[in-house]
Amino acid sequence: MANKLEVKDLLDAGVHFGHLTRKWNPNMAPYIYMERNGIHIINLYKTAAKLDEACEALKKIAGSGRKILFVATKKQAKDIVADKASKAKMPYITERWPGGMLTNFVTIKKAVKKMTAIDRMKQDGTFNTLSKKERLQVDRLRAKLEKNLGSIADMNRLPGALFIVDTTREHIAVKEAQKLKIPIFAMVDTNSDPRVIDYVIPSNDDASKSIDKIMTSVSDAVIEGLSSRKNNKEEDEVVAPKKEEAAEKPKTARKRVVAGSSADAAPVSEDKTATTEEE
Repeated sequence: MANKLEVKDLLDAGVHFGHLTRKWNPNMAPYIYMERNGIHIINLYKTAAKLDEACEALKKIAGSGRKILFVATKKQAKDIVADKASKAKMPYITERWPGGMLTNFVTIKKAVKKMTAIDRMKQDGTFNTLSKKERLQVDRLRAKLEKNLGSIADMNRLPGALFIVDTTREHIAVKEAQKLKIPIFAMVDTNSDPRVIDYVIPSNDDASKSIDKIMTSVSDAVIEGLSSRKNNKEEDEVVAPKKEEAAEKPKTARKRVVAGSSADAAPVSEDKTATTEEE
């Protein structure tokens, strides 16, 4: 089981600090505890409950074998998200969100194939046959593709869910996921609209400590889901041969019974022959 965060842990990380009261979104009212010095304070009991709910759902998605795409392009979040997503072996976007990333996924896959083709050129020596200018252009294209799409190179189909830090900033990603009915998990601050999010985690999405604390809990849940999937596969591999052996045993038993009945029949025929001779 992933370690559940206590309210004290969230408090120490500053998860409870919202935005200025004048910047708030009224739809966040159910998650706000109070106002202090012109800043809204988030109810951490609700944060802890919502975080547990989100982690359970993410664990199930990861356990089913589907990918979870992490999205965070703000400066204080990108390094944390990249690190946690990499540990969980999940794709992530930490640079500019490429428009049509989800709704035009076929084009994105073509760009990833182009990046793979350049790598193949470098391996088979074709790259060295190009002129100096062409090599420079190819290198620049490869670097650009790596920066924007490097982390999603292994994502062959649409993700099973999105995890977003700051839904106001990543509104395009939210709209695309909504259009395709992909579940959205998100850290939602007091200035964002929680109505468009499937799994709301009311929290401070600006402080690096707060982001790190939530992301640690989320990535641990994903890793746990992946490990349970791996264990289930191993159990299936062990159980399958035993089932095959059990299925073969009755056939052998039936053969032995048939063989035994024929052996028993032989002495009977000998007795009959002996009786005939005596007569």
